[in-house]
Amino acid sequence: MTAAAGASSIVQPLALAELVRLYAPALRAYLLHAVKGDVHRADDLLQGFLADKVLEQQLLGHANPGRGRFRTFLLAALDHYVIDIFRRDAAGKRHPGSPLLDLSDQTDGHAAATTAVPQDSFDLIWAREVIGEALAVMRNECQQSDRPDIWTVFDLRYLKPAVDGVDPETHDAIASRLQLNSPAQASNLLITSKRMFTRIFKSVVRRYAADDSEVKEEIADLWRIFASARSV
Repeated sequence: MTAAAGASSIVQPLALAELVRLYAPALRAYLLHAVKGDVHRADDLLQGFLADKVLEQQLLGHANPGRGRFRTFLLAALDHYVIDIFRRDAAGKRHPGSPLLDLSDQTDGHAAATTAVPQDSFDLIWAREVIGEALAVMRNECQQSDRPDIWTVFDLRYLKPAVDGVDPETHDAIASRLQLNSPAQASNLLITSKRMFTRIFKSVVRRYAADDSEVKEEIADLWRIFASARSV
């Protein structure tokens, strides 16, 4: 958040691009639930929100680290945007037709819009995007540095067991696969890979977190969300 909200006009487009890449899939899922799976309407709302609020009204400049996490701020802004669009749409259409969120006349638009859209779906997709971004950076860094062995041991001992629920491959098997001198070398590679992922993961989260304290909180939250999704 610090990088995006406090950036100069020169780097602002890059900050916005990072924001869209990390948050757009989660925002889209949030909207899809709000409009009962209407893909075109969700996409229109998302494009309108990004254009009207994020770009034209410079939403990032209003983010205040002292008022909570950035994704909470962003989600609240999206809620307000959708509710405003719904109310404007309802006010302009007094003839038969489906309103934006398909709410009954007896239901308050604001309450229905916010309760109709579960934050857990937003959080889960956001967590997957952030973790996926960190993994992509790590894999690319291993390729660029000609260290595919680091990625392989991380994938076999940590990533696949965490994501797919499979048993981690033994150090003996990895040593044989990578033609290492001993299983101890595989163990050392795993330590190196975990340190590498932790460093990259923190760097990804630090792009939008306000300070080191929020980085720690966000990382803990990411793993909690990811783990709870796998246990369902």
